[in-house]
Amino acid sequence: MKIYCALLFVAGMHPLVGQPSSQSEIEGYVEKFRLALIDPTQRNLSDLTSDQLSFGHSSGKIENKTEFIEALVSGKSNFNSIEFKDQIITISNATALVRHKLFAEITDGEKISTIAIGVLLVWVKEEGKWKLLGRQAFKLP
Repeated sequence: MKIYCALLFVAGMHPLVGQPSSQSEIEGYVEKFRLALIDPTQRNLSDLTSDQLSFGHSSGKIENKTEFIEALVSGKSNFNSIEFKDQIITISNATALVRHKLFAEITDGEKISTIAIGVLLVWVKEEGKWKLLGRQAFKLP
């Protein structure tokens, strides 16, 4: 009993026990997601997204996980480059909100264009890994 109580006491004093994940951990997942958008594979996108994904575009179009992955892997949506700026991360227990501005060059058929939008990402911790649950993009003023 003494050992059990001592372990509980020490574990309770450890700064990471019962605390939300660090901002740098979320930043790492967001960076993996950015890279997966540029070089999409079924596996990397599936590993980063929740089965309940709701992916909202600035046009109002909403995709589920299957639709989102198919659009990228098929080349229907093709990002040549993506940059995230002015990123703000808020973590509460097993949920992280990430806001940033997204600047990208995309290819649609033969046409190359650029986009600049605002984005809100909702990440949740599932089985010890962060997964993207929701994304909503919006037009910048």
